[in-house]
Amino acid sequence: MSFRDFIEQLRSTERLVEVTDPVSGAYEAPRLAKQTGAPVLFHDVDGHKAIMNLLGSREELASMLDVPKDGIIEKLSGLHPDGQVIIVDRSPTMDVIETNVDLSSLPIMTHFEKDGGPYITAGIVVSEYEGMMNASIHRLMVVGKDKLAARLVPPRHSYILHKKAAAQGRTLPVAVVIGADPAVTFASTTRVPPGKEFEYAASLRGAPVELFECDNGVKVPHAEIVLEGYIDPLERVDEGPFVDITGTYDLVRREPVIHITRIMHRRDPIYHGILPAGPEHLLMMGVPYEPRIYNAVSEVTTVKNVILTQGGCCYLHAVIQIEKQTEGDGKNAIMAAFAAHTSLKHVVVVDDDIDIFNMDDVEFAIATRVKGDLDIMIIPGVRGSSLDPRGAEDGTTTKVGIDATKVLAEAETFERAQMPDRTMGV
Repeated sequence: MSFRDFIEQLRSTERLVEVTDPVSGAYEAPRLAKQTGAPVLFHDVDGHKAIMNLLGSREELASMLDVPKDGIIEKLSGLHPDGQVIIVDRSPTMDVIETNVDLSSLPIMTHFEKDGGPYITAGIVVSEYEGMMNASIHRLMVVGKDKLAARLVPPRHSYILHKKAAAQGRTLPVAVVIGADPAVTFASTTRVPPGKEFEYAASLRGAPVELFECDNGVKVPHAEIVLEGYIDPLERVDEGPFVDITGTYDLVRREPVIHITRIMHRRDPIYHGILPAGPEHLLMMGVPYEPRIYNAVSEVTTVKNVILTQGGCCYLHAVIQIEKQTEGDGKNAIMAAFAAHTSLKHVVVVDDDIDIFNMDDVEFAIATRVKGDLDIMIIPGVRGSSLDPRGAEDGTTTKVGIDATKVLAEAETFERAQMPDRTMGV
Protein backbone atom coordinates (compact mmCIF):
# COMPACT_ATOMS: atom_id res chain seq x y z
CA MET A 1 0.00 0.00 0.00
CA SER A 2 1.42 3.39 -0.98
CA PHE A 3 1.42 6.48 1.20
CA ARG A 4 -1.47 7.96 -0.80
CA ASP A 5 -3.37 4.67 -0.83
CA PHE A 6 -3.26 4.60 2.96
CA ILE A 7 -4.53 8.17 3.16
CA GLU A 8 -7.41 7.20 0.84
CA GLN A 9 -8.17 4.24 3.09
CA LEU A 10 -8.35 6.56 6.10
CA ARG A 11 -10.65 8.83 4.14
CA SER A 12 -12.94 5.97 3.03
CA THR A 13 -13.32 4.74 6.61
CA GLU A 14 -14.04 8.29 7.85
CA ARG A 15 -10.99 8.32 10.14
CA LEU A 16 -9.33 11.21 8.30
CA VAL A 17 -9.83 14.83 9.37
CA GLU A 18 -9.23 17.34 6.58
CA VAL A 19 -8.33 21.01 7.13
CA THR A 20 -8.81 23.14 4.05
CA ASP A 21 -8.13 26.58 5.59
CA PRO A 22 -4.55 27.90 5.28
CA VAL A 23 -2.45 27.25 8.40
CA SER A 24 1.13 28.01 9.39
CA GLY A 25 3.77 25.33 9.89
CA ALA A 26 5.11 27.33 12.81
CA TYR A 27 3.07 26.07 15.80
CA GLU A 28 -0.41 26.28 14.21
CA ALA A 29 -0.52 22.98 12.28
CA PRO A 30 1.15 21.05 15.16
CA ARG A 31 -1.29 22.58 17.65
CA LEU A 32 -4.28 21.54 15.52
CA ALA A 33 -2.83 18.03 15.13
CA LYS A 34 -2.46 17.74 18.90
CA GLN A 35 -6.01 18.95 19.49
CA THR A 36 -7.45 16.61 16.85
CA GLY A 37 -5.58 13.46 17.82
CA ALA A 38 -6.85 11.70 14.68
CA PRO A 39 -5.07 11.56 11.30
CA VAL A 40 -5.30 15.08 9.91
CA LEU A 41 -4.60 16.14 6.32
CA PHE A 42 -3.79 19.83 5.89
CA HIS A 43 -4.45 21.08 2.37
CA ASP A 44 -2.51 24.31 2.89
CA VAL A 45 0.43 24.46 5.29
CA ASP A 46 2.32 27.47 4.03
CA GLY A 47 1.04 26.60 0.56
CA HIS A 48 1.72 22.84 0.73
CA LYS A 49 -0.12 19.66 1.69
CA ALA A 50 0.89 17.87 4.88
CA ILE A 51 -0.41 15.06 7.06
CA MET A 52 0.11 14.35 10.76
CA ASN A 53 -1.00 11.54 13.10
CA LEU A 54 -0.89 9.15 10.14
CA LEU A 55 -0.33 6.13 12.42
CA GLY A 56 -1.65 7.95 15.47
CA SER A 57 -3.51 5.07 17.14
CA ARG A 58 -3.48 1.30 17.34
CA GLU A 59 -6.54 1.32 15.10
CA GLU A 60 -4.52 2.93 12.29
CA LEU A 61 -1.58 0.60 12.94
CA ALA A 62 -3.89 -2.44 12.88
CA SER A 63 -5.43 -1.18 9.64
CA MET A 64 -1.98 -0.86 8.08
CA LEU A 65 -1.13 -4.41 9.17
CA ASP A 66 -4.58 -5.70 8.16
CA VAL A 67 -5.25 -7.25 11.57
CA PRO A 68 -7.61 -6.45 14.50
CA LYS A 69 -6.19 -4.19 17.21
CA ASP A 70 -5.61 -7.09 19.60
CA GLY A 71 -3.86 -9.02 16.85
CA ILE A 72 -0.96 -6.59 16.36
CA ILE A 73 1.39 -8.37 18.74
CA GLU A 74 0.67 -11.79 17.25
CA LYS A 75 1.53 -10.59 13.75
CA LEU A 76 4.64 -8.65 14.70
CA SER A 77 6.07 -11.34 16.99
CA GLY A 78 6.06 -13.87 14.16
CA LEU A 79 7.54 -11.70 11.40
CA HIS A 80 11.06 -12.09 10.02
CA PRO A 81 13.05 -9.66 7.83
CA ASP A 82 13.00 -11.94 4.83
CA GLY A 83 10.69 -10.18 2.36
CA GLN A 84 11.67 -9.40 -1.23
CA VAL A 85 13.36 -6.15 -2.30
CA ILE A 86 13.41 -5.17 -5.97
CA ILE A 87 15.61 -2.50 -7.61
CA VAL A 88 13.78 -0.45 -10.25
CA ASP A 89 14.89 2.27 -12.66
CA ARG A 90 12.12 4.82 -12.24
CA SER A 91 9.93 6.22 -9.51
CA PRO A 92 7.09 8.75 -9.24
CA THR A 93 9.33 10.38 -6.61
CA MET A 94 11.45 11.61 -9.55
CA ASP A 95 8.60 13.59 -11.13
CA VAL A 96 10.24 16.86 -10.02
CA ILE A 97 13.99 17.24 -9.41
CA GLU A 98 15.43 20.40 -7.82
CA THR A 99 19.17 21.04 -7.66
CA ASN A 100 18.85 24.60 -6.37
CA VAL A 101 18.11 23.42 -2.85
CA ASP A 102 16.05 25.53 -0.47
CA LEU A 103 14.50 23.62 2.42
CA SER A 104 12.07 26.48 3.06
CA SER A 105 10.21 25.21 -0.02
CA LEU A 106 8.92 22.35 2.19
CA PRO A 107 6.36 22.74 5.02
CA ILE A 108 8.89 21.77 7.71
CA MET A 109 7.27 22.57 11.04
CA THR A 110 8.25 24.23 14.29
CA HIS A 111 6.30 22.48 17.05
CA PHE A 112 7.01 23.99 20.49
CA GLU A 113 8.06 27.38 21.79
CA LYS A 114 11.62 26.40 22.81
CA ASP A 115 12.40 24.27 19.73
CA GLY A 116 15.86 24.86 18.30
CA GLY A 117 14.25 25.41 14.88
CA PRO A 118 11.98 23.74 12.35
CA TYR A 119 12.30 19.95 12.47
CA ILE A 120 11.80 17.14 9.97
CA THR A 121 10.33 14.47 12.23
CA ALA A 122 9.25 11.67 9.85
CA GLY A 123 12.37 11.54 7.69
CA ILE A 124 13.82 8.07 7.13
CA VAL A 125 17.57 8.57 6.85
CA VAL A 126 18.94 5.92 4.46
CA SER A 127 22.73 5.63 4.50
CA GLU A 128 25.16 3.31 2.71
CA TYR A 129 28.86 2.81 3.28
CA GLU A 130 31.26 0.01 2.28
CA GLY A 131 28.45 -2.39 1.48
CA MET A 132 26.47 -1.67 4.65
CA MET A 133 23.03 -0.01 4.61
CA ASN A 134 20.78 1.43 7.29
CA ALA A 135 17.35 3.02 7.26
CA SER A 136 16.06 4.72 10.40
CA ILE A 137 14.13 7.80 11.46
CA HIS A 138 16.20 10.61 12.95
CA ARG A 139 15.08 14.02 14.05
CA LEU A 140 16.53 16.61 11.68
CA MET A 141 16.76 20.31 12.58
CA VAL A 142 16.97 22.87 9.79
CA VAL A 143 20.17 24.90 10.23
CA GLY A 144 20.42 26.43 6.76
CA LYS A 145 18.70 26.52 3.41
CA ASP A 146 20.48 23.28 2.47
CA LYS A 147 21.65 21.95 5.85
CA LEU A 148 20.15 19.73 8.56
CA ALA A 149 21.52 18.84 11.99
CA ALA A 150 20.97 15.10 12.53
CA ARG A 151 20.63 13.56 15.98
CA LEU A 152 22.62 10.32 15.59
CA VAL A 153 22.28 8.17 18.69
CA PRO A 154 25.23 5.95 19.64
CA PRO A 155 25.67 3.06 19.10
CA ARG A 156 22.92 2.73 16.48
CA HIS A 157 23.73 1.90 12.89
CA SER A 158 23.59 5.40 11.35
CA TYR A 159 25.97 6.61 14.05
CA ILE A 160 28.34 3.70 13.37
CA LEU A 161 28.35 4.24 9.60
CA HIS A 162 29.03 7.97 10.02
CA LYS A 163 31.79 7.27 12.54
CA LYS A 164 33.42 4.77 10.18
CA ALA A 165 33.30 7.19 7.22
CA ALA A 166 34.51 10.13 9.33
CA ALA A 167 37.47 8.09 10.61
CA GLN A 168 38.57 7.79 6.97
CA GLY A 169 37.93 11.50 6.33
CA ARG A 170 35.07 10.68 3.96
CA THR A 171 31.52 11.88 3.66
CA LEU A 172 28.62 9.49 4.29
CA PRO A 173 26.08 9.49 1.43
CA VAL A 174 22.49 9.67 2.67
CA ALA A 175 18.96 10.21 1.46
CA VAL A 176 16.09 11.46 3.63
CA VAL A 177 12.80 9.78 2.67
CA ILE A 178 9.55 11.54 3.58
CA GLY A 179 6.11 10.10 2.88
CA ALA A 180 6.90 6.44 2.18
CA ASP A 181 4.54 3.48 2.41
CA PRO A 182 3.56 3.40 6.13
CA ALA A 183 4.88 -0.16 6.37
CA VAL A 184 8.31 1.12 5.27
CA THR A 185 8.19 3.98 7.76
CA PHE A 186 7.20 1.61 10.57
CA ALA A 187 9.91 -0.87 9.58
CA SER A 188 12.54 1.86 9.83
CA THR A 189 11.73 2.23 13.56
CA THR A 190 12.08 -1.49 14.26
CA ARG A 191 15.23 -3.15 15.60
CA VAL A 192 16.15 -5.66 12.91
CA PRO A 193 19.52 -7.09 11.79
CA PRO A 194 21.73 -4.47 10.07
CA GLY A 195 20.57 -3.59 6.59
CA LYS A 196 17.32 -5.57 6.78
CA GLU A 197 14.80 -2.74 7.24
CA PHE A 198 13.38 -2.95 3.71
CA GLU A 199 13.18 -6.76 3.82
CA TYR A 200 11.24 -6.39 7.07
CA ALA A 201 8.95 -3.83 5.43
CA ALA A 202 8.27 -6.31 2.63
CA SER A 203 7.29 -8.92 5.23
CA LEU A 204 5.01 -6.38 6.92
CA ARG A 205 3.21 -5.47 3.71
CA GLY A 206 3.19 -9.00 2.27
CA ALA A 207 4.57 -7.72 -1.03
CA PRO A 208 7.98 -6.71 -2.40
CA VAL A 209 9.44 -3.29 -1.64
CA GLU A 210 10.76 -1.43 -4.67
CA LEU A 211 13.89 0.71 -4.38
CA PHE A 212 15.43 3.13 -6.87
CA GLU A 213 18.94 4.57 -6.84
CA CYS A 214 19.77 8.20 -6.10
CA ASP A 215 22.65 10.04 -7.79
CA ASN A 216 24.83 9.40 -4.73
CA GLY A 217 24.26 5.65 -4.93
CA VAL A 218 21.85 5.36 -2.00
CA LYS A 219 18.83 3.19 -2.83
CA VAL A 220 15.49 4.38 -1.46
CA PRO A 221 11.81 3.38 -1.62
CA HIS A 222 9.13 5.31 -3.48
CA ALA A 223 8.01 8.33 -1.45
CA GLU A 224 6.48 11.76 -1.66
CA ILE A 225 9.82 13.53 -1.11
CA VAL A 226 13.48 12.47 -1.08
CA LEU A 227 16.32 14.75 0.04
CA GLU A 228 19.66 13.59 -1.33
CA GLY A 229 22.99 14.55 0.22
CA TYR A 230 25.82 13.58 2.54
CA ILE A 231 26.93 13.86 6.16
CA ASP A 232 30.09 15.90 6.59
CA PRO A 233 32.88 14.01 8.43
CA LEU A 234 33.81 16.95 10.66
CA GLU A 235 31.14 19.64 10.74
CA ARG A 236 28.97 19.76 13.87
CA VAL A 237 26.43 22.26 15.19
CA ASP A 238 24.20 22.63 18.22
CA GLU A 239 21.06 20.48 17.78
CA GLY A 240 18.03 21.20 19.96
CA PRO A 241 16.17 21.81 22.13
CA PHE A 242 13.70 19.18 20.89
CA VAL A 243 10.67 17.70 22.62
CA ASP A 244 11.06 13.94 22.92
CA ILE A 245 8.55 11.23 23.85
CA THR A 246 8.17 12.32 27.48
CA GLY A 247 6.89 15.74 26.38
CA THR A 248 9.96 17.38 27.93
CA TYR A 249 12.91 19.04 26.19
CA ASP A 250 15.89 16.86 25.38
CA LEU A 251 19.44 18.16 25.81
CA VAL A 252 21.22 20.36 23.27
CA ARG A 253 24.12 18.43 21.73
CA ARG A 254 26.79 18.95 19.07
CA GLU A 255 25.59 16.81 16.17
CA PRO A 256 26.70 16.09 12.56
CA VAL A 257 25.43 18.11 9.59
CA ILE A 258 23.67 16.73 6.52
CA HIS A 259 24.27 18.77 3.35
CA ILE A 260 21.33 18.46 0.94
CA THR A 261 22.42 18.53 -2.70
CA ARG A 262 19.18 17.60 -4.46
CA ILE A 263 15.44 17.39 -3.77
CA MET A 264 13.15 14.96 -5.60
CA HIS A 265 9.40 14.84 -5.12
CA ARG A 266 6.11 13.82 -6.62
CA ARG A 267 3.90 16.44 -8.22
CA ASP A 268 1.87 18.14 -5.49
CA PRO A 269 3.67 16.17 -2.74
CA ILE A 270 2.13 15.44 0.66
CA TYR A 271 4.59 16.12 3.48
CA HIS A 272 4.52 13.76 6.48
CA GLY A 273 5.17 15.24 9.90
CA ILE A 274 5.21 13.37 13.22
CA LEU A 275 4.15 15.47 16.21
CA PRO A 276 6.88 15.20 18.88
CA ALA A 277 5.47 13.45 21.97
CA GLY A 278 2.23 12.97 20.02
CA PRO A 279 0.45 9.63 19.62
CA GLU A 280 2.23 8.70 16.38
CA HIS A 281 5.64 9.42 17.89
CA LEU A 282 4.80 7.29 20.92
CA LEU A 283 3.51 4.34 18.89
CA MET A 284 6.41 4.41 16.44
CA MET A 285 8.90 4.43 19.32
CA GLY A 286 7.17 1.84 21.47
CA VAL A 287 5.28 -0.73 19.43
CA PRO A 288 8.42 -2.20 17.76
CA TYR A 289 9.61 -3.23 21.24
CA GLU A 290 6.39 -5.07 22.09
CA PRO A 291 7.19 -8.20 20.03
CA ARG A 292 10.68 -8.28 21.54
CA ILE A 293 9.18 -8.32 25.02
CA TYR A 294 6.52 -10.81 23.93
CA ASN A 295 9.08 -13.24 22.53
CA ALA A 296 11.34 -12.90 25.58
CA VAL A 297 8.50 -13.54 28.03
CA SER A 298 7.35 -16.51 25.95
CA GLU A 299 10.63 -18.18 26.91
CA VAL A 300 9.66 -18.21 30.62
CA THR A 301 5.86 -18.56 30.66
CA THR A 302 2.76 -18.52 28.46
CA VAL A 303 2.39 -14.94 27.26
CA LYS A 304 -0.89 -13.68 25.81
CA ASN A 305 -0.25 -10.02 25.01
CA VAL A 306 2.04 -7.05 25.69
CA ILE A 307 1.42 -3.32 25.57
CA LEU A 308 3.67 -0.32 26.15
CA THR A 309 1.18 2.11 27.62
CA GLN A 310 0.51 5.61 26.35
CA GLY A 311 0.68 7.01 29.89
CA GLY A 312 4.17 5.55 30.12
CA CYS A 313 5.15 7.31 26.88
CA CYS A 314 4.82 3.97 25.01
CA TYR A 315 8.39 3.37 26.12
CA LEU A 316 8.88 3.32 29.89
CA HIS A 317 5.84 1.32 31.11
CA ALA A 318 4.77 -2.17 30.02
CA VAL A 319 1.76 -4.28 30.89
CA ILE A 320 2.20 -7.99 30.19
CA GLN A 321 -0.69 -10.46 30.10
CA ILE A 322 0.18 -14.08 30.87
CA GLU A 323 -1.55 -17.39 31.41
CA LYS A 324 0.10 -18.22 34.70
CA GLN A 325 1.31 -21.81 35.03
CA THR A 326 3.27 -21.79 38.28
CA GLU A 327 4.04 -19.39 41.11
CA GLY A 328 7.00 -17.24 40.11
CA ASP A 329 5.89 -16.89 36.50
CA GLY A 330 4.97 -13.24 37.09
CA LYS A 331 8.43 -12.34 38.41
CA ASN A 332 10.16 -14.31 35.66
CA ALA A 333 8.09 -12.36 33.12
CA ILE A 334 9.19 -9.09 34.74
CA MET A 335 12.88 -9.99 34.50
CA ALA A 336 12.52 -11.16 30.90
CA ALA A 337 10.82 -7.87 29.96
CA PHE A 338 13.57 -5.75 31.52
CA ALA A 339 16.18 -7.75 29.62
CA ALA A 340 14.33 -7.43 26.30
CA HIS A 341 13.79 -3.66 26.51
CA THR A 342 16.45 -2.09 28.70
CA SER A 343 14.74 1.32 28.73
CA LEU A 344 11.73 -0.07 30.59
CA LYS A 345 11.22 1.50 33.98
CA HIS A 346 8.02 -0.05 35.37
CA VAL A 347 6.40 -3.37 34.44
CA VAL A 348 3.03 -4.79 35.51
CA VAL A 349 2.20 -8.45 34.89
CA VAL A 350 -1.48 -9.49 34.91
CA ASP A 351 -3.61 -12.58 34.30
CA ASP A 352 -5.48 -13.29 31.08
CA ASP A 353 -8.80 -12.13 32.58
CA ILE A 354 -7.45 -8.55 32.68
CA ASP A 355 -7.93 -6.28 29.65
CA ILE A 356 -4.50 -4.70 29.18
CA PHE A 357 -5.96 -2.04 26.87
CA ASN A 358 -8.12 -0.81 29.79
CA MET A 359 -6.03 0.90 32.46
CA ASP A 360 -8.95 0.73 34.94
CA ASP A 361 -8.79 -3.06 34.61
CA VAL A 362 -5.01 -3.04 35.13
CA GLU A 363 -5.40 -0.86 38.21
CA PHE A 364 -8.06 -3.29 39.49
CA ALA A 365 -5.50 -6.10 39.22
CA ILE A 366 -2.96 -4.08 41.18
CA ALA A 367 -5.57 -3.17 43.80
CA THR A 368 -6.88 -6.72 44.40
CA ARG A 369 -3.97 -9.04 43.60
CA VAL A 370 -0.84 -7.31 44.89
CA LYS A 371 0.70 -7.61 48.36
CA GLY A 372 3.47 -5.02 48.35
CA ASP A 373 6.10 -6.87 50.37
CA LEU A 374 5.74 -10.03 48.26
CA ASP A 375 4.71 -8.91 44.78
CA ILE A 376 6.79 -5.79 44.07
CA MET A 377 10.36 -6.09 42.80
CA ILE A 378 12.61 -3.04 43.22
CA ILE A 379 15.91 -2.96 41.30
CA PRO A 380 17.97 0.16 42.14
CA GLY A 381 21.03 1.58 40.43
CA VAL A 382 20.54 0.16 36.93
CA ARG A 383 20.95 1.78 33.54
CA GLY A 384 17.76 3.48 32.41
CA SER A 385 16.58 5.46 29.41
CA SER A 386 18.30 8.67 28.36
CA LEU A 387 14.78 9.96 27.61
CA ASP A 388 13.69 9.68 31.26
CA PRO A 389 14.17 13.10 32.93
CA ARG A 390 14.50 11.42 36.35
CA GLY A 391 17.56 9.49 35.19
CA ALA A 392 19.19 12.23 33.18
CA GLU A 393 21.83 13.10 35.81
CA ASP A 394 23.89 9.90 35.81
CA GLY A 395 21.99 7.61 33.42
CA THR A 396 20.79 5.25 36.16
CA THR A 397 17.34 4.59 37.52
CA THR A 398 15.36 2.30 39.82
CA LYS A 399 13.21 -0.25 38.04
CA VAL A 400 10.00 -1.57 39.54
CA GLY A 401 8.14 -4.75 38.61
CA ILE A 402 4.64 -5.47 39.91
CA ASP A 403 3.34 -9.03 39.86
CA ALA A 404 -0.43 -8.44 39.76
CA THR A 405 -1.35 -12.06 39.05
CA LYS A 406 -3.58 -14.31 41.13
CA VAL A 407 -2.19 -16.76 43.65
CA LEU A 408 -2.87 -20.05 41.90
CA ALA A 409 -3.75 -21.97 45.06
CA GLU A 410 -6.36 -19.32 45.90
CA ALA A 411 -7.72 -18.77 42.37
CA GLU A 412 -11.38 -18.93 43.47
CA THR A 413 -10.78 -16.00 45.83
CA PHE A 414 -9.94 -13.82 42.85
CA GLU A 415 -12.75 -14.98 40.55
CA ARG A 416 -14.53 -12.01 39.00
CA ALA A 417 -18.31 -12.11 39.13
CA GLN A 418 -20.02 -12.60 35.77
CA MET A 419 -23.57 -11.69 34.83
CA PRO A 420 -25.38 -14.43 32.84
CA ASP A 421 -27.04 -13.72 29.50
CA ARG A 422 -30.48 -14.74 30.71
CA THR A 423 -33.31 -13.51 32.92
CA MET A 424 -33.46 -14.80 36.53
CA GLY A 425 -35.74 -17.79 36.87
CA VAL A 426 -35.70 -18.63 33.16
